Amino acid sequence: MSKAKPKGKSKTGLYSNIHAKKKRIAAGSGEKMRKPGSKGAPTNAAFKKAAQTAKPAKKKKAKA
Repeated sequence: MSKAKPKGKSKTGLYSNIHAKKKRIAAGSGEKMRKPGSKGAPTNAAFKKAAQTAKPAKKKKAKA
Protein backbone atom coordinates (compact mmCIF):
# COMPACT_ATOMS: atom_id res chain seq x y z
CA MET A 1 0.00 0.00 0.00
CA SER A 2 1.20 3.46 -0.78
CA LYS A 3 0.24 6.60 1.03
CA ALA A 4 -1.89 8.87 -1.12
CA LYS A 5 -0.92 12.54 -1.02
CA PRO A 6 -3.95 14.81 -0.54
CA LYS A 7 -4.69 17.02 -3.53
CA GLY A 8 -3.58 20.62 -3.21
CA LYS A 9 -1.20 19.91 -0.34
CA SER A 10 2.53 20.21 -0.90
CA LYS A 11 5.03 17.74 0.49
CA THR A 12 6.37 18.77 3.89
CA GLY A 13 9.98 19.83 3.84
CA LEU A 14 12.95 19.75 6.14
CA TYR A 15 12.16 22.94 8.03
CA SER A 16 8.46 22.13 8.47
CA ASN A 17 9.46 18.75 9.92
CA ILE A 18 11.92 20.42 12.30
CA HIS A 19 9.32 22.95 13.47
CA ALA A 20 6.71 20.21 13.92
CA LYS A 21 9.10 18.17 16.07
CA LYS A 22 10.04 21.21 18.18
CA LYS A 23 6.32 21.83 18.72
CA ARG A 24 5.80 18.21 19.84
CA ILE A 25 8.80 18.45 22.18
CA ALA A 26 7.45 21.67 23.71
CA ALA A 27 4.12 19.89 24.26
CA GLY A 28 5.94 17.22 26.28
CA SER A 29 6.26 14.29 23.86
CA GLY A 30 9.56 13.17 25.42
CA GLU A 31 11.33 13.23 22.04
CA LYS A 32 14.76 14.81 21.61
CA MET A 33 16.35 16.54 18.65
CA ARG A 34 19.21 14.58 17.09
CA LYS A 35 22.72 15.94 17.42
CA PRO A 36 24.46 17.12 14.23
CA GLY A 37 26.36 14.23 12.66
CA SER A 38 24.35 11.51 14.41
CA LYS A 39 22.60 8.77 12.44
CA GLY A 40 19.31 10.03 11.01
CA ALA A 41 20.05 13.70 11.58
CA PRO A 42 19.83 16.06 8.57
CA THR A 43 23.14 16.51 6.78
CA ASN A 44 24.65 19.78 5.58
CA ALA A 45 23.66 18.73 2.05
CA ALA A 46 20.02 18.40 3.15
CA PHE A 47 20.06 21.94 4.54
CA LYS A 48 21.65 23.29 1.34
CA LYS A 49 19.01 21.54 -0.78
CA ALA A 50 16.24 22.94 1.43
CA ALA A 51 17.67 26.44 1.04
CA GLN A 52 17.60 26.11 -2.76
CA THR A 53 13.94 25.09 -2.80
CA ALA A 54 12.79 27.60 -0.17
CA LYS A 55 10.03 30.02 -1.05
CA PRO A 56 10.99 33.70 -0.98
CA ALA A 57 10.01 35.54 2.18
CA LYS A 58 6.78 37.50 2.00
CA LYS A 59 7.14 41.27 2.29
CA LYS A 60 5.17 42.95 5.04
CA LYS A 61 2.75 45.62 3.96
CA ALA A 62 3.40 49.09 5.33
CA LYS A 63 0.47 50.62 7.17
CA ALA A 64 -0.67 53.90 5.74
